[in-house]
Amino acid sequence: MKRYTVDESSSSNLERALTLEWLDTNGLGGYASSTILSCNTRKYHGLLVANLRMPKGRHVLLSWLEDAVISGEKEFFLSCCQYPGFFFPKEKHFLKEFSLDYSPRFTYEADGIRIHKAIMMIHNEDRVLIRYDVEHCQFPGALRLKPFVAFRGYHALTKENMFLQTETYKTERGFSLHPYDGMPPIVVQTNVEAKIFPSPVWYNNFEYEREKDRGFDWHEDLFCPGILEIPIEKGSTVIISASTDACREKLEEIWMTETARRSKEVSRDEKMAEKFENEEDRIHVRNLITSGQQFLINSPSGRPAIIAGYHWFGDWGRDTLISLPGLTFLSGRSEEGMAILDSISAYEKNGILPNYFSDDEMENAYNTVDTSLWYFWAIQQMLKYGGDIRFIKSRLWPVMKRILKGYVGGTAFNIYMGENGLLHAGDKGTHITWMDATVAGTPVTARWGYPVEINALWYNAICFAHELGQLFDDHEFFPRDLISRIRKSFVDTFWIEGEAYLGDVFRDGFLDQAVRPNQILAVSLPYSPLDTAKWMGVVEKVKKHLLTPVGLRTLSPEDKSYKGRYEGDGLTRDAAYHQGTVWPWLIAHFGEAYIKAAEDKAAAKTFLLNYIRAFLRNHMPDAGIGCISEIFDGDVPHRPNGCISQAWSAAGLIRLYMLLNDTPDT
Repeated sequence: MKRYTVDESSSSNLERALTLEWLDTNGLGGYASSTILSCNTRKYHGLLVANLRMPKGRHVLLSWLEDAVISGEKEFFLSCCQYPGFFFPKEKHFLKEFSLDYSPRFTYEADGIRIHKAIMMIHNEDRVLIRYDVEHCQFPGALRLKPFVAFRGYHALTKENMFLQTETYKTERGFSLHPYDGMPPIVVQTNVEAKIFPSPVWYNNFEYEREKDRGFDWHEDLFCPGILEIPIEKGSTVIISASTDACREKLEEIWMTETARRSKEVSRDEKMAEKFENEEDRIHVRNLITSGQQFLINSPSGRPAIIAGYHWFGDWGRDTLISLPGLTFLSGRSEEGMAILDSISAYEKNGILPNYFSDDEMENAYNTVDTSLWYFWAIQQMLKYGGDIRFIKSRLWPVMKRILKGYVGGTAFNIYMGENGLLHAGDKGTHITWMDATVAGTPVTARWGYPVEINALWYNAICFAHELGQLFDDHEFFPRDLISRIRKSFVDTFWIEGEAYLGDVFRDGFLDQAVRPNQILAVSLPYSPLDTAKWMGVVEKVKKHLLTPVGLRTLSPEDKSYKGRYEGDGLTRDAAYHQGTVWPWLIAHFGEAYIKAAEDKAAAKTFLLNYIRAFLRNHMPDAGIGCISEIFDGDVPHRPNGCISQAWSAAGLIRLYMLLNDTPDT
């Protein structure tokens, strides 16, 4: 089953090939990732990046593997790297094809040699397997491998130092290295006998071009403990294991077991896609669901969670709740979704759910207004798609009530319900909505006061709680007129009559009339605070100003504050993050609103299906292959940017696809 393929015509273009990245994950928050040329261009790339309990957090252990085939008197390198002014090897690379099926796969050809390489992280282990299958080799030869270790936090870079312990220790068909006290070892093993030549040496000044582009330090020193040399001939299979502990099982059996597990998961995903009549839609849905599973993890403490994005995002509350329906309830994984909801519920504090879970889960950040409101929406989605009402009543309803009581009575970050029923949040120094970028400590997009999407979410939460309260016969805190009061205040506050759309933030008697995508939630959410007659105005405004082929812009290009390209150093990028940059996750809410507002449902569905097909056809083989990027430029050609694989991007497209399939044409 080939999901995506990059042939020689694309891989031969060096500049293009170095922008194509792959990702493989282990269900623990760890991963393996690089470019299709096996040339690391980010500090986040690595063959074994483990999410450790001690020391806490993700660490790049095995950064790179120089692998070469020796045949006759020639040496052919299968991987590449960049040094200052020098790309190694300087000869043409030998990648014939890259494909993504159950795992990343590479085919190399050179002078009578044809060899296949595959890389696979083992589920629920900090172990990566690299497999070489020799299809053709004119002369008996050897596979020569040099492992390069970093052993550092994935945000950092390694420099040559005297503290690294260079001695290697022999293990069964391999060796182990214990670089630093307080860190796990790395154990390298093979499935066949190998000659091991200890030759400890530092290699200096590897260059990571993407870090340079992002304004970060981009040079690193890596340590190579030695060389492995393995005889090969036609038909040979060599498997290399790199792990934090020694392997007692046969590597061939581990490979087969993991392949079978992945095959079973893909079959499960294919069943979810069978409801679609169009073959292209079935393929897209299956691939989206398969890609989406890389975000579902168990943290080092064993807590079920969602990684917000690879490579550098962690376990975030807002992203988790927005992503949860698409990644679980709509992907045939309801039990995982319920477990995540149950887990995050335990962390409610004064009505607020954490936005960020620290690596040790001891210093979680409670710094958003909307995470708790998205909690209500995620529960609505669970209930819509077959959730257990008894689970809601026993496990989630008490938390929902505490959230509402905290918000009504007032809690941290100046969050409180005003007399008009609307929800106030923050002050001039805070950034507690999803548009939370700052420059020099100052919010780029000042959204304190009464933000439009926060109050759409607030209205939806109140209405849903009222629905559940009636169902559970529990009415302990609701004023009878609260829903109608919020509804009237929402329209009076945000609706711009002459232009027929919603302003973005109301503060100090002034309504910010910037055209932003936040207003779309007032139509897309299950309970809308707007009359249906106003829906189309919002949808058309967003479509005209913000819709691109890859999602919604965060600001209209007609606005003087618009920034159409996300590039440069950190400060420059942060200044553009929510000032025109496109976010794919918003397209699900646009699509939902578009269908709700449309008189001709069939035409609306056709428009959105053509949209999502074109998006996936063009983007899934690009940037992070098989993944949906975090963001795109607001300006044409809408370059992909940010994380190569973002949870709520994938989840939103899954949800929109399922919505389109479930919505009647009339």
